[in-house]
Amino acid sequence: MIAFPAELQRLREAGLYRRRRRLEGPQRVRPRVDGRELLAFCSNDYLGLAAHPAIIAAFREGAMRDGVGSGASHLITGHHDAHHRLEEALARFLGRERALLFSTGYMANLGVISALSGRGEQILADRLNHASLTDGARLSDARLRRYPHGDVKRLRAMLADADAAVSLVVTDGVFSMDGDLAPLPALADAAQAAGALLMVDDAHGLGVVGMTGRGTLEQLGLAGASGRSAVPILVGTLGKALGTFGAFVAGSEALIELLIQRARSYIYTTALPPAVAQATLTALELAEREHWRRERLQALVARFRAGADALDLSLGDSCTPIQPLIVGDAETAVAWSRFLESEGILVTAIRPPTVPPGSSRLRITFCAEHRDEDVDRLLETLARLPSAPPTEEAPPRCET
Repeated sequence: MIAFPAELQRLREAGLYRRRRRLEGPQRVRPRVDGRELLAFCSNDYLGLAAHPAIIAAFREGAMRDGVGSGASHLITGHHDAHHRLEEALARFLGRERALLFSTGYMANLGVISALSGRGEQILADRLNHASLTDGARLSDARLRRYPHGDVKRLRAMLADADAAVSLVVTDGVFSMDGDLAPLPALADAAQAAGALLMVDDAHGLGVVGMTGRGTLEQLGLAGASGRSAVPILVGTLGKALGTFGAFVAGSEALIELLIQRARSYIYTTALPPAVAQATLTALELAEREHWRRERLQALVARFRAGADALDLSLGDSCTPIQPLIVGDAETAVAWSRFLESEGILVTAIRPPTVPPGSSRLRITFCAEHRDEDVDRLLETLARLPSAPPTEEAPPRCET
């Protein structure tokens, strides 16, 4: 049994203790956190839609018309017309036959993997996948095997020597801590050759990458019919680029019907508030129409990477709004995050177990609402990072 005080003390001494911050007001690039306005580079609100007036108005209208809560699960009386219209809009947006709403991305991944895999089968997963994919595999009773990050050659070898039926290959589309893209065309070829299904969680890609914002598949040339056959199971979230809340799975008619029957995290939970679905419909329309938001993100990332290169900062290989500054040890990552906050800039320190030991980092993320001068201010402050952790009392941390 865990001794609670001793374990908490161990986490503090290891530099792994986490504290929550209090956001006052809406999510934005200059939020008020713990009573202080800061310039933030650590949210997933990539397109700047979380506080968009049109989306707020749609949410308000939906709440006035349909109430605040859905009142039941989807299979009782909680499946609202607004949910149905959003599912249809998401399916059209992605060129899929159907889409199915879940309350969170975590629940979507748990539900899909447990519904499609079980005892006697194997799940092959990228070692740097999001925790929800790993947990879904563990809870499915299937055997979980993890291949080195992005290593298609190793995946092919694992598929070839599998001791049991392989049901799924699962991967992030954009990796949330590194910002790089999965090698989806090669992964799809490997899965198809072995008779396995490929499942992609594109939480950080949809709305952000690809010429029209349709995600990693579009970016890597797998849009349309080729993408449907290569990646039959596509998961996305609504709380990142679209700025609202919830998640979905998109795929064939048969896939969605099977999930409705078997995905426990869909069946046994209350449906999203209809007002959230109504707001997300507006967010999806804005994301489709306002291409300048993605173009702005690309310009910000290019400006930052050019400046970071001039400073010889050790960035990960990412073309997305997720720009990891690799530090190494957790103590220095936390110290640098504290230093930035003392300068009025909020950047998250990411440490184990979120990332492997020795790869702690500052996870810098951009929003379409950031200005050029915001990027320049960040770079100027990064140029003054201390070489060693400060010894004086530091401000509260922003860390994961």
